[in-house]
Amino acid sequence: MSTARHPFEDLIGHLTRTTSLGPGEAARVVADVLTYFGEPAEEYVRRRHGELKSRGLTNDQIFPRISAELAGRRVAAPELTLRQLRRIVYG
Repeated sequence: MSTARHPFEDLIGHLTRTTSLGPGEAARVVADVLTYFGEPAEEYVRRRHGELKSRGLTNDQIFPRISAELAGRRVAAPELTLRQLRRIVYG
């Protein structure tokens, strides 16, 4: 039996005490959130561009929106110009 602590054991304990989540579910939620915020800026830009494009938005609407979203991300992404955003998507 492993005695190693989960690096976010305190957070998982907090979630199990304050929600209806069990320890396994809380650990999965923590892992999902870390993965979400660990997404590199380039992957985020490509993913969001595809999501917004599928909703019918134009690039003139999409790139300023992505730029604003990047500025508000929990893990700050580098400040990218609209041209840099386009280059990430289109190469």
